[in-house]
Amino acid sequence: MSEILVLVDHVDGAVRKPTLELLAIAKRLGAPSAVFIGGAGQAEAAAEQLGKFGAEKIYAVDDAQIKGYLVAPKAEALQQLAAATNPGAILISSSSEGKEIAGRLAIKLESGLITDAVDVAADGTTTQSVFAGNFTVQAKVTKGTPIITVKPNAAAPEEGAAAGAVEAFAVTISDAAKTAQIVASQPRQATGRPELTEAAIVVSGGRGTGGDFSAVEALADSLGAAVGASRAAVDSGWKPHTFQVGQTGKTVSPQLYVANGISGAIQHRAGMQTSKTIVAVNKDEEAPIFELVDFGVVGDLHSVLPALTAEVEKRKG
Repeated sequence: MSEILVLVDHVDGAVRKPTLELLAIAKRLGAPSAVFIGGAGQAEAAAEQLGKFGAEKIYAVDDAQIKGYLVAPKAEALQQLAAATNPGAILISSSSEGKEIAGRLAIKLESGLITDAVDVAADGTTTQSVFAGNFTVQAKVTKGTPIITVKPNAAAPEEGAAAGAVEAFAVTISDAAKTAQIVASQPRQATGRPELTEAAIVVSGGRGTGGDFSAVEALADSLGAAVGASRAAVDSGWKPHTFQVGQTGKTVSPQLYVANGISGAIQHRAGMQTSKTIVAVNKDEEAPIFELVDFGVVGDLHSVLPALTAEVEKRKG
């Protein structure tokens, strides 16, 4: 059975949910092995969780030569590990950093690359949503080691005890990979809500909010959801660009997407139409968003959402 490498996405050793999803996909393809790039001892601390979700091995790469630089050193580390292990595939989370690492790695390994997959079959065939979400295509890497970046929420994490044996792997980073250095960083302000691209539920607001996102945020908090916004809402200055869902914002694929006061222009649809279930609330019954939804409500979001939030809280209680 081929070894499948999964690059671990973590924050100071805390493994993020997309990595557990990748391990579930890796099980379909072969024997999952996690690649943990971090500080001394962090891999050992994460080993229990990674093993619990199927990692047979955990390659611990000390980031002493890697931290403080952009993505090039990580691509070199994966290149050296791939040369040593000859994996059947390499899976990486479809974040902006993950896709850049994957692109650099594909060139180094002279291998095919598929980005933003929403599913990966046991034979390596991927499913993607392309051309602003207008088409769903299937593709398969035919050259070299398949390198695939997968969108969050493409699979459910699957518990299944595995060895989770930690194995140190030493890498040598070239001077050329260290030309782009991080000179300062600032932690993101905590909101208490899940990360937009990783959330299982996303509640978004658009022009129809009139700039008042209180009803949208109240519903999101009752559902444990992330808050998103349309381009119109962002351009109006009601929410920062980091909240934008769409072709020029973030692409999300949650289990549930609730669009409120959003007309459903193609720019927005491109960022959310791979969501599993879509609900829309809009006063205009002719709004294009209703062509896409599983459930639609014609009404004023400022009336509908508080009633929905109250019902959610009632059932939770």
